[in-house]
Amino acid sequence: MDLRSADRCKREKSHETIDVWWLIRPEELRKATEGGYLEYVTEFEVAGGDLVESHSHPSVEFYYVLQGRGRMVVGDDERTVYPGDLIHIPSNMTHSLAPVSGSDSVRCFTFAVSDPGEDSHYR
Repeated sequence: MDLRSADRCKREKSHETIDVWWLIRPEELRKATEGGYLEYVTEFEVAGGDLVESHSHPSVEFYYVLQGRGRMVVGDDERTVYPGDLIHIPSNMTHSLAPVSGSDSVRCFTFAVSDPGEDSHYR
């Protein structure tokens, strides 16, 4: 699982003006996303005891954890994710997410870039 967190990144200057923590460096995922389009951007919350069912789709997806802790499964890899973590989910990779607690939720920001030539899986 490609999981990155700002608190594990080195702070650097961007344009010699602002501090940044590169979770994904410029052009780093160009090959994986070239020819696609920004399919969607959402923020969602999974309530304690609920889950994002295991699924896949023809798009590169990213989850950024805003609040709570969750159990993220990408392919055969399972990890606990925390606020500040960015999870890169390759296209067509099976993935799911559930809060670690039955009483607490996990809240994420997510966006996806479609595979070239693919229609949105939300059509």
